[in-house]
Amino acid sequence: MIELIVLDVDGTLTNGQIIYTNSGDEIKAFDVADGLAIATWTKKLGKKAAIITGRNSKIVERRAKELNIEHFYQGVHNKDEVLESILKQENLSWNQVAVIGDDLNDYKMLKKAGLSFTPANGSKYIKDIVNIKCQSFGGSGAVKEMIEYIIKEDGIEEDYINAWL
Repeated sequence: MIELIVLDVDGTLTNGQIIYTNSGDEIKAFDVADGLAIATWTKKLGKKAAIITGRNSKIVERRAKELNIEHFYQGVHNKDEVLESILKQENLSWNQVAVIGDDLNDYKMLKKAGLSFTPANGSKYIKDIVNIKCQSFGGSGAVKEMIEYIIKEDGIEEDYINAWL
């Protein structure tokens, strides 16, 4: 059973675009459906979530707080080392983890995870190693698709649906 989902950001939670305003502010767009699925996973089902991203962004930090994501790491070069640390802290094994990522910096943790996903627009090299290739693009429901797959496979689909009824 999956107890922890691990999320990349750019290209997974977002469409991968980074937009800068004239004043130098960064803009990212997040999918509301992904957010509802993550909130249901963390707040309603009491499961764990982590964001491990290579970039630093105040916008992503804000989104992580909104979604009750307790493990939040930015500016990470070696993502699988950070994930290994989280697993030790939470007393979990790699088989209890599902990871979604879209590019080569996610490769090692995707390869080790019990269940691995990539958005439809993920790198060919990532598509070659993951368990599930989502039909949705990053920033357009890929994370929701991942969570819905997990809850069905783990037999908790009814709990997930009933969380909002």
